[in-house]
Amino acid sequence: MSALGSTLKKGIWQENPVLVLALGMCPTLATTSNASNALAMGIATTFVLFCSNMVVSMIRSIVPGKIRIPVYIVIIATFVTIVDMLMQAFAPAAIYNALGIFLPLIVVNCIVLGRAEAFASKNGIILAGADGISMGIGFTLALVVLGAIREFLSAGTLFNVNMQCWDSGFAVMGQAPGGFIMLGFILAGMNYLNIRKAKKAGLRYDTPQELDCRHCAICKFGE
Repeated sequence: MSALGSTLKKGIWQENPVLVLALGMCPTLATTSNASNALAMGIATTFVLFCSNMVVSMIRSIVPGKIRIPVYIVIIATFVTIVDMLMQAFAPAAIYNALGIFLPLIVVNCIVLGRAEAFASKNGIILAGADGISMGIGFTLALVVLGAIREFLSAGTLFNVNMQCWDSGFAVMGQAPGGFIMLGFILAGMNYLNIRKAKKAGLRYDTPQELDCRHCAICKFGE
């Protein structure tokens, strides 16, 4: 598989930012009370990932190493401001209000800054853009799956469409504890599938190292 194809594929499953790397837990748990909010959050984050990765890749050779993290944050904040204004103008008011503070907080989302540092700053524009799209799609899929399950169990709806399954659902699934519980089940299933696949291939399954603390250089930017 080509480098571009591999980059596009990895974020969806092999290095899914939520289900494998366990990043972005705050918006994952806070914005997945229903599928519509989850989808909107995923699209917003994907836009920021793609645009910031592209710009970081373009300027990587001219940014001094000691100030690269502040520069990346300014770039990310610029695109977060753009997406916030676009959603305020065009997204349904209920969704924009539900996302609330979590839209501006994309600036400090460890997925966005982590990909800028770990990948975009070391690769060309095309690969950096592909990485942003891949990680964004993986993040969006994880949020939508979690949001759809929570919404269905708590209210019997999907994307606010009544499925006419029950009148009174499991209220806890629409609250914070339900998010933790359901995410735990999804992570357990994901790990089981990956471990089983690795055993069949005679391999050992380890979490991808690209955003592992042992391999990340963000903390050393001032050295």
